Amino acid sequence: MSDAPDSPAEPSAAERTRGFIRTVPDFPKPGISYKDITPLIEDGDAMRSAVDALASAIEAAGIEYDRIVSAEARGFVFGTALAYRARKGLVLARKPGKLPRETVSASYELEYGTDSLEAHSDSIPPGSSILVADDLLATGGTARAMCQLVENAGGTVAGAAFIIELGYLGGRSLLGPRKTVSLINYDDPSE
Repeated sequence: MSDAPDSPAEPSAAERTRGFIRTVPDFPKPGISYKDITPLIEDGDAMRSAVDALASAIEAAGIEYDRIVSAEARGFVFGTALAYRARKGLVLARKPGKLPRETVSASYELEYGTDSLEAHSDSIPPGSSILVADDLLATGGTARAMCQLVENAGGTVAGAAFIIELGYLGGRSLLGPRKTVSLINYDDPSE
């Protein structure tokens, strides 16, 4: 038996990651509490820890996939890191008119109208199993559009993964019964 004092428990990867997320009040408009992930991305060790923890959560949820689809722009950061780690391909979901070849698209609702995402139609082989990955799940519109994009191309959504989930906005409900994991969940808008 050691006489050393008890050391505090090591913080979890989610707790460490949360420490790098900055809340910016009233951005981009009054009443919004923006979750700024740039401090996380700027710190190599924190970024690696967050990606590794999210990859472990995906594996623990039993999500098996052939490729990853991520939306521009911040989604590309985490989608690329997850794809590299898993040695899987990354499908880019972009705003209309940004991709040079034939595309498949899906639209989604915004507070002030609609928007769309597109992917190359040959990037999602029919019958392939796709992981939807993004930095943030808020109201769920972008994530649902990525799921629809996969399905419109003939693929199957294996699951969805996010660094941050704003649970109080209920976006997970738009993803239906799909397996969904997030590293950090904010249940209260004041967090």
